[in-house]
Amino acid sequence: MKTVLFAVAALAALGLVAYIVMAVMSQKMPDNLGLQDGVLRPCPESPNCLCSEAHTQGDDVHYTAPIQGDKTMWNKLQSVIQAQGGEVVTDHGDYKHYTFSTPIMHYVDDVELRFDEGSHLIHVRSASRIGRKDFGVNQARMDKIKQDL
Repeated sequence: MKTVLFAVAALAALGLVAYIVMAVMSQKMPDNLGLQDGVLRPCPESPNCLCSEAHTQGDDVHYTAPIQGDKTMWNKLQSVIQAQGGEVVTDHGDYKHYTFSTPIMHYVDDVELRFDEGSHLIHVRSASRIGRKDFGVNQARMDKIKQDL
């Protein structure tokens, strides 16, 4: 019985160490953020990312609808995102980058936005920096941002 309890405790400790290592790893800013050829970059194959750009349309795992909006809504986005806990990283005219951290382990997610003034669309990309799944966090975040606008 002691052996079983020791094994369970060791596995729990190992799991905690793994979560801590992942949290530390998520603090490193990805090198490939930003616009690529004028659009938000595609999501990786893992299901922990959403994007509204044309390259994700038809992809049920990664696609989310863009936000219909004008310059006023684009300018309002910063206050909406900051009210939800987002921190400004980059704000360059028609491109914005924010980070969100999970409450307990402080895993970092990146939210990128691109304003297409001609089509009155705000394209969005929300991605977890590490891990394979996000348990719906990115979609819930995008839904909340759209709702609050």
